[in-house]
Amino acid sequence: MKLGFIGTGNMASAMMGGIIKNGIVKADEIIGSDISQEGRSRVRDSLNIHVTEDNRDVVRQADTVVLSVKPQFYESVIQEIREDVREDQLMITIAPGKTLNWLEEQFKREIKLIRTMPNTPAMVGEGMTAACCNARVTEEEMESAVRLLEGFGRVEMVPERLMDAVVAVSGSSPAYVFMMIEAMADAAVSGGMPRQQAYRFAAQAVLGSAKMVLETGRHPGELKDMVCSPAGTTIEAVRTLEEKGFRSAVFEAMKACEEMSGKM
Repeated sequence: MKLGFIGTGNMASAMMGGIIKNGIVKADEIIGSDISQEGRSRVRDSLNIHVTEDNRDVVRQADTVVLSVKPQFYESVIQEIREDVREDQLMITIAPGKTLNWLEEQFKREIKLIRTMPNTPAMVGEGMTAACCNARVTEEEMESAVRLLEGFGRVEMVPERLMDAVVAVSGSSPAYVFMMIEAMADAAVSGGMPRQQAYRFAAQAVLGSAKMVLETGRHPGELKDMVCSPAGTTIEAVRTLEEKGFRSAVFEAMKACEEMSGKM
């Protein structure tokens, strides 16, 4: 398989890095395009892939193409490449808000489209990606795409109507978690802990807690209750979080994110 990326930014680099590391596609079978010389040099030197400044070169050479530019550039990039897209080619998108119908309208013809929503933990092989496809993608082709996406984390097929919810719950949520880790560390520093040590303690607590949810299969509320001893320190912290509107703040932030995704 020859794999192409149009755009070689952080997300594309994370995807390529995981795919190469896990032996799914070799580096010399990947080509990436970027308008920035700095961007091309970075991925060429770090990943040893082929690079070009011409997006059409990627489409002409690759069997599967990932459109990994920012959402606001999708329309212009598609206009540039659409005449070169072949009927047997898989096009994978990673942009929030860009529906399969919208994409088909931009290409002005029926092509094989897979819409995905990965997230930045792909950079450490712990991404969470949602995927859906149009009717032209075969089951075998979808399985092949899922194997690619599993190169940098977990993958789940979802109906397209859930994609905006996916943006809120996994696509954008690393930012919320980073804010929480930063706040936790700030509080630990206030208590006298050195800052770098505070980041490690906070981050490991989040990592371990997430693994408990995934690996035990228990309800998060049950796991929370396991930490809350009667009249103890944790329940007092939980009381304060409830008083300050912690749950509501997270809920409302995610709904705002979901709404924004639907408008893009």
